Amino acid sequence: MKAQFKYAFLAGLFFRGPVFIVIFILNTVFIILGSAGLLPFAAHVTAVSLGGIALAVMLTACIIGDIAIGRRMFLMPEAYLHALTPVPRRKTLFASIITMAVMDLISIAFVVFTQVWLSLNLAGISIWNLIREASGGNPDMVTYIIMLCLLMVSFYILTLNVIMFSVTVKKSFFFKIPASGLLAFLTACGCFYAAGLLQLLIAPFSEVSRYLFMIIITPVSAIAIPLLIALTLLEAAGLFILTSKLMERKINL
Repeated sequence: MKAQFKYAFLAGLFFRGPVFIVIFILNTVFIILGSAGLLPFAAHVTAVSLGGIALAVMLTACIIGDIAIGRRMFLMPEAYLHALTPVPRRKTLFASIITMAVMDLISIAFVVFTQVWLSLNLAGISIWNLIREASGGNPDMVTYIIMLCLLMVSFYILTLNVIMFSVTVKKSFFFKIPASGLLAFLTACGCFYAAGLLQLLIAPFSEVSRYLFMIIITPVSAIAIPLLIALTLLEAAGLFILTSKLMERKINL
């Protein structure tokens, strides 16, 4: 597994790494200068504007980095070497998905945090005071914020599994069918819709609303968010198992 994580990390780092380093250095310099009060107003506005651009660039870099990781499993010639590796597909798939999630979430979280810090600092608001006021010294609020973060992570992992499953279906069942890309997209939409329907299992602890054909689940009790996290991870695990089985038996390169 160490080797699989290493190869996935290096594949995703090739383009994403330099972009993240540049953004990290610039945003860190802006934060240090802003904290010391050494940024003039015009420079501070420029820093906030550049931070918004940096977020868009980082998102693009994450997408390109994830595609680079996925190429190892689905596109020639990397996929041939990947298929010949004497390692079960579930291990390589697991390493790829976790690497994508960790690299994406860390880089995006850093850029978002620094952009929020610069924006609040420009408005004369301390982000640390804002956090203290929001928590109010209440451990329940801190727990709630942590649970929301875990919920976002679980949904991101589910999204990555849906994408991997859809691409695998395209490379297996839809391989020789015209408009296979469209069918794979519809498969992804179906997976997301089915995941939303399964969330009705926690309806007794949530508010359920409907908008056209979409069903929206809003947790309203303390136990609803942990249940939603567990359910989301179970859905991701189910898709992970299906994807690994298809990659073992039916994928066409």
